[in-house]
Amino acid sequence: MITLAIFKPHCLKNPIAYETIQRLLTANGLEVIARKRISLSRNEAEKFYEEHRNKFFFRRLVSLMTSGPSEVVLLSGNDAIQQWRNLMGPTKVLKSVYTHPGCIRSCFGLSDTRNATHGSDSEHSVIAEKRFFFGDSDV
Repeated sequence: MITLAIFKPHCLKNPIAYETIQRLLTANGLEVIARKRISLSRNEAEKFYEEHRNKFFFRRLVSLMTSGPSEVVLLSGNDAIQQWRNLMGPTKVLKSVYTHPGCIRSCFGLSDTRNATHGSDSEHSVIAEKRFFFGDSDV
């Protein structure tokens, strides 16, 4: 099984966060099978996060995702979607500090929007997100 992960701009700028995440992936049996550094345009970010368009945080999220390069990776491993989501922890950073103190977001997230990482939430999302970032290639 595969999943798609994004290391958001503020996370990518933090070498300790980036290296820690790479070690966590390896330690938890997730293999990077494709990696791509990207700089999203405003239109691309709005399209990717379209499902959140009418939510209060949409403009903040688009602004974050266009603030610098991100890294998009495809991860392979047993139950990769759930495994990656467990490593990320809850979206809400402040809550994750108390409920999941060792997760990526509690360690490296700065706010609910600047929460360090993104991860596909279903097989359907993996397919759509993979197509968005990698096209129809066989990666």
